[in-house]
Amino acid sequence: MKNWIVSACFTAVLVLHSQSASAELNVEDFDSVQLFTLSNSHGMTVKVTNYGAIVTSILVPDRNGQLEDVALGHNSLEEYLNADEKPFFGAVVGRYGNRIAKGLFTIDGKTYHLATNNGENHLHGGQFGFDKVVWTAKPLSADGWSGVELTYLSSDGEEGYPGNLQAKVTYKLTDDNLLAVEYQATTDKATPINLTQHTYFNLKGEGEGTILDHQLMLNARHYTPVDQGMIPTGEIAPVAGTPFDFTQAKLIGRDINLDHEQLKLGLGYDHNFVLEGASGEMKLAAEVYEPASGRVLTIHTEEPGVQFYCGNFLSGNLQGKSGKPYVHRGGFCLETQHYPDSPNQSAFPTSILRPGEVYKTKTTFTFSTR
Repeated sequence: MKNWIVSACFTAVLVLHSQSASAELNVEDFDSVQLFTLSNSHGMTVKVTNYGAIVTSILVPDRNGQLEDVALGHNSLEEYLNADEKPFFGAVVGRYGNRIAKGLFTIDGKTYHLATNNGENHLHGGQFGFDKVVWTAKPLSADGWSGVELTYLSSDGEEGYPGNLQAKVTYKLTDDNLLAVEYQATTDKATPINLTQHTYFNLKGEGEGTILDHQLMLNARHYTPVDQGMIPTGEIAPVAGTPFDFTQAKLIGRDINLDHEQLKLGLGYDHNFVLEGASGEMKLAAEVYEPASGRVLTIHTEEPGVQFYCGNFLSGNLQGKSGKPYVHRGGFCLETQHYPDSPNQSAFPTSILRPGEVYKTKTTFTFSTR
């Protein structure tokens, strides 16, 4: 039986304190998996399970100090496993986040066939990607932060990918309300890799209506238009003069219903934006402001792109952790990444990892108020 078939219950088993009084790490049993609670002196807490490396909860204060959970998700592992809809809430997706056309790519003259789980295309690692496996977890703590290190060996041929890939994801919560996500991997055969974090945010609180009234700024003057299968056409298109221009902060819902081909294809925003600045260097990716709560989310990354997705496929059928439905466009994702279908598009930054190389990248999510 595959190691992702597990059942659910909560039992507190361990509390670890870091060297700093401001950082605390709580570890619970999630039956055959675990739940880790990272917390700091401002009351911010982040919960992470080693099933799918999922962030299940992010509790942050508003401008008045009122704490709300701003991450969409479920209360139990059973719900993650058995929900009728599985939108990748909070998971690390891979080996390759986003889409690969027709589930095919060629490396060094050899063609590889992946699972096609999104129409004719491959999405987020396939039928059983990194979001559906149990990672090996190790709690971490140091002065001023608490965290958890998650490792997973993806075997040669898993979901069609070549090479034994040793992957590591580390979550760290600091006393500055910063959540760092650090990725690392090595392989014994050349393989594509594109790990990303798939949390859905609603800065009013999970289940609190739509995110169309959030103000978004993206540090991107270009984006990658898509075809009917949501595969990039290869064009690097300017956002200026289009509904995709978020270079100045604007309401997510301001232009979302305009008569634009790309909005029709994506059923709204579901596109990769080309970030300003060099790949591999830490840079501003996005800032989101929610006026009612005053909460601000600021994202920095070493990745060349970010996928902005505004919950177009949320239907209202799923109930959130507070018992409220997750309505259409009730959450947004900002998935830092290499561009979709990069293994098949030579003009895009390469996403191929080779033996002897180390895949290493970092993204940070900082919460503040205004």
